[in-house]
Amino acid sequence: MKDHMESRPVDEPGPAAVDASSDGSAAAIPVRTGRLAAISRRLRQPIPGARNRVRFEMPPEDESDREGFRPEDDHGFGAPGPRMSSQHPLYVGFMGTAGVGVALAVFYIASNTTQLILWIVAALFIALGLDPVVRWLEAHKVPRPAGILISVSALVLAVAGFFATLIPTIVEQVSEIVRQAPDWIRGFLDSDFFRNVDSQFGVRDRITTELDKFVKDPETMGGIFGGVVGFGSTVANGLFGSLIVLVLSLYFLAALPSMKKWAYRLAPRSRRPRVEALSEAITDSVGNYVIGQACVALLNAVFAFIVMTILGVPFSVLLAFVVALLAFIPLVGGMIAAVVVILVALTAGWQTAVIYAIAYFAYLQFEAYFISPRIMQRAVAVPGAVAVISVIAGGSLLGVLGALIAIPTAAAIMLLIKEVFIVRQDRH
Repeated sequence: MKDHMESRPVDEPGPAAVDASSDGSAAAIPVRTGRLAAISRRLRQPIPGARNRVRFEMPPEDESDREGFRPEDDHGFGAPGPRMSSQHPLYVGFMGTAGVGVALAVFYIASNTTQLILWIVAALFIALGLDPVVRWLEAHKVPRPAGILISVSALVLAVAGFFATLIPTIVEQVSEIVRQAPDWIRGFLDSDFFRNVDSQFGVRDRITTELDKFVKDPETMGGIFGGVVGFGSTVANGLFGSLIVLVLSLYFLAALPSMKKWAYRLAPRSRRPRVEALSEAITDSVGNYVIGQACVALLNAVFAFIVMTILGVPFSVLLAFVVALLAFIPLVGGMIAAVVVILVALTAGWQTAVIYAIAYFAYLQFEAYFISPRIMQRAVAVPGAVAVISVIAGGSLLGVLGALIAIPTAAAIMLLIKEVFIVRQDRH
């Protein structure tokens, strides 16, 4: 009887198990556990005929240092001969021609893929900004794929919720502006100032003549139609570009550790620790800058919206959105936002505009000395003159994206100059 019970499979319940399970469910738990374990083992087995996906991996760093390795024994191809002298005319001519050809090819590719390069830069900027959040989640025992999914989902939901709440209000307020525009124009035309100017220079007749020419000119109307079509294509390209940037951001964020490892392997082995330290400092500063600037812009927009709501400034929601966008541009963004809101506040009275200007400029000072130093303490530190010059140069080259990445780029350049060039100069 004992031998018969020992030879029974685990998944088959014996008579004792059946009797115990009939009395209560506690004795049936080991039997069920054995069945679940057997099912789990079967699921973990590979599918018949399936193979692992081929992956391209870096060779180990110490491959050439293994004991007993000889180049002439590797693959049976023999030992490599001596390298051609760099002073040989054939070598100099070939490398010079190849260098010029590569430079021309790179210039041609870059000039014809400018939009793609901008998308890649924007996606990499977003990935570096979200990487500190993902690493913080990893430090709290969250796997990196789950951390990437959580951070990107939170960003997408926040942006979607923001626009879903904001777009109806923007449409309503823009429609109100369009409805009130004729009244504003009519009031301006009936004002004493315009009547005096019209009596001296005949402005009204001139405007009427130009409007008649504009309406009767078929090329002008065709240009308007083409402008509408161009606007539609611009919107479509913008949506497509946003999708591309989102997908690239996911890929960059997932592959960022591997990308860093590949980049470090391109440096000579003796300099890899220093290259790695400098690169980590630069990427950390960029990520902290993105998160810090987003927090500063959000606080700026919230304060502006509260003050505009209290003072009764028209189109407060739309203006708060403009303030949030402009506040992402460091140094000059807040000043531009203040000018825009003050000009709109003048429609409610000069007293309202003055009060808002005093409150907002006071907040900018408070932000510069109390909020930004605490939020950006782990981010980049760039002198004021360098920051202004870099923002203007970045905006001139790449527009808003260039203005956003100008300060992290300037900080990276200054760090490299400080740790590489100046150290080298001090040694001579």
